[in-house]
Amino acid sequence: MAPIAAELGVGEAVLLGKGEETSGGRTKDSILADCLEAIIAAVYLSLGLKAATRFVVGLLEDPIEAIAEGRLGDPKNWLQELTAQLNLDFPSYTVSDRGPDHAKVFSAEVTVGGEVLGRGTGTSKKIAERVAAAAALEVIESRQSEAPAT
Repeated sequence: MAPIAAELGVGEAVLLGKGEETSGGRTKDSILADCLEAIIAAVYLSLGLKAATRFVVGLLEDPIEAIAEGRLGDPKNWLQELTAQLNLDFPSYTVSDRGPDHAKVFSAEVTVGGEVLGRGTGTSKKIAERVAAAAALEVIESRQSEAPAT
C-alpha cells in the first residue's frame, strides 16, 4: 500500500507533527499505508461499497498485473535482472531534487549502455528510482517484443 500511496502523493497531503515532519514521516511506509487505508475507508463511507471496490481495484490493477506476470517486487531489481539476462550494461541512476526540505520532489534517470531509458519522480529518491526503473523496463520489453524472432 505504501508505494501506491507514495505514487498518489499522499505523503505531501498528510498533516504531521513536528517530530514526524523532521524525521521524514512523509515517506514512511507505515504512515503512507495507514493514510491510504483511511482514504479507502472515506470512499467507502462517502460513496458506498461499489465505489470503494472500483477505487481499490483501480489502485491495485497494476500490482495485480505484475503478480500475474511474475514481476512482483522492486522494479529496480527486475531491471537489473533483465539487463543481466540480455547482456546489457548494469543500470545506473542519476537523482536530483528540488523544493524545500519539507516538500522535496526527487527526479531520477536510469541509464543502460549510455542511453537514458527511464525517468521518474517521487517524494523520495527510492520512489523516483523505482518509477524510472519501471519506465526503463517498459522500454526494454517493448523493444524485445518488436525485435524480429531469431
